[in-house]
Amino acid sequence: MVSTAGENAAVYDVRLSSVVPASITGEDKVHELSNMDLMLKLHYVKGIYFFRSGAARGLTINDLKKPMFECLALYSTLSGRIRKSEDGRPFIKCNDSGVRIAEAKCSKTLDEWLAFNDDSLNDQLIYSQFLAPDAGFTPLVFVQFTWFKCGGISIGLSWAHIVGDAFSASHFINMWGQILTGQVPPHHLDAHNPKNRKKFPSPLAKVPLSVQRVLLESDGGHWLIPNHRKMRAHSFHVTPKQLNRLTEEAKLAKPFEVISAVIWKSLAKTSGKAEEPKVVTLISSTWDKENGLPSNSRVIISTIEAAEAPPAQADLADLARLIARKQEDETHLVERVMYQKGSDDGESRDFILYGARLTFVNLEKMNIYGLKMSGHHQPVFASYSVSGVGDEGAVLVLPGPPPGTESGKDEGEG
Repeated sequence: MVSTAGENAAVYDVRLSSVVPASITGEDKVHELSNMDLMLKLHYVKGIYFFRSGAARGLTINDLKKPMFECLALYSTLSGRIRKSEDGRPFIKCNDSGVRIAEAKCSKTLDEWLAFNDDSLNDQLIYSQFLAPDAGFTPLVFVQFTWFKCGGISIGLSWAHIVGDAFSASHFINMWGQILTGQVPPHHLDAHNPKNRKKFPSPLAKVPLSVQRVLLESDGGHWLIPNHRKMRAHSFHVTPKQLNRLTEEAKLAKPFEVISAVIWKSLAKTSGKAEEPKVVTLISSTWDKENGLPSNSRVIISTIEAAEAPPAQADLADLARLIARKQEDETHLVERVMYQKGSDDGESRDFILYGARLTFVNLEKMNIYGLKMSGHHQPVFASYSVSGVGDEGAVLVLPGPPPGTESGKDEGEG
């Protein structure tokens, strides 16, 4: 399949194909989705990696697709499709339908593209679709390879959060890179999921602070949330020098805590007293295995309330300390409300997590610069985002490039 975009567009000649696992998964294999999986079904993880021309020199699209066959044999769930059981609960049928591959060309050089410093443009480099469970044909994962005029290449990953968190997505694409560079993949990946469908004895009296019920747009069953505010992605980069100064000012708080405190305080100042975010959500992960199957079972959800002083007026050190020490774990409550949502209570059965309140996501330990291409080239720049975010917004704190890495952007965290 070829797009109709002409060469007057910055990204053009988009071609679509599918890649399936190298080995057959087997008949009638299904993957039951956990309560946490279903809580995250309206969110999508997106990753983008930029490489200089040396990383892709001599590689064709077939060279890039070939290791994906072997990679998907390890990740059979990713090649499946969403179905619904008789009671209406979604599950994944592992039917080897594959992931979607997009290849495209860009009329700009890599440096020209990075100089735009406009994250919204990166959507052109990340082919994606919202899931449509009633149709049953929409892939869970999309990978786009885009060649720049200079010979550089970008790799865009669109990943349905329902199959795993951002760490899962990063590990998947890193595994593809390992196979591409000739490394022998493991024979199997470790499972993280305990019991997928946890049962809880009694219903909750109210929805947890960290989540929000939503009404889906009547768009043919697509898992797509409506936004009531104009939303736009933006990234900024904190240099090591800036980070050291901030941690000293916040009395040696950890990077995630101090960055979150700075943004929380800044947004509170600009929001006005009536809309000042006094309760925020923190999302983190206990993921500690490179060779693990995709999962949301390691996701930790907490809320923090600035009860003593408004965030706009709080001391930075006090706010960072609040983030570090006053987290209320709502993970169990979130799973519980998702379990009981099947009752006929007349309310919406769909929820969002990211952006239900101002949300801070700790991805400091994610190995986003672990993706290597031929010649073991690292990305000059890599980043992740989440789509399907609610009106209160989300902030992802990611690692910067390793020291000594040539970067198309300023080094640091952001």
